[in-house]
Amino acid sequence: MATEMQLFTVASLLRRGRALDCLSSALSLLALLIGLAPLLGAAAQPLTALLCALLLVLGLGQKYWALRVALDAELFQRLAGRFEQLAMHTTDLDQALAQLKLQPANQPARNWDDRSLAALRLLRLQVLWLLAQLLLAVLTVLGLPWLSITG
Repeated sequence: MATEMQLFTVASLLRRGRALDCLSSALSLLALLIGLAPLLGAAAQPLTALLCALLLVLGLGQKYWALRVALDAELFQRLAGRFEQLAMHTTDLDQALAQLKLQPANQPARNWDDRSLAALRLLRLQVLWLLAQLLLAVLTVLGLPWLSITG
């Protein structure tokens, strides 16, 4: 059985996804600027273009999970603020999600402990996509000088 504080805590954790999304957006913007530099007269480097494209793909993946996390953060916050009517709002939420085709209509009802774990799983997926993007960015920054020396 979920408690009001548990729902607030999950909502608070999920809101941290916004900061992660901002970092990913900055990396994606930087990759886009570097990737488009040849349009401004810089020498075109195929490896650099490939790395920038990979950074953008990872950024888009992270953005997908960030949107899902943000939606859950708002839902958890709203339901935590109306905890005394949680059962009624849970039914309303499930109906709304089914009508919007965001969940199957015949899906069995889940308790809030399971929903909390699923929402935090989305946050972990967002973090993993950001970590992949950061790792590629760091490896690119560290590796490109060596590649330009040898190649």
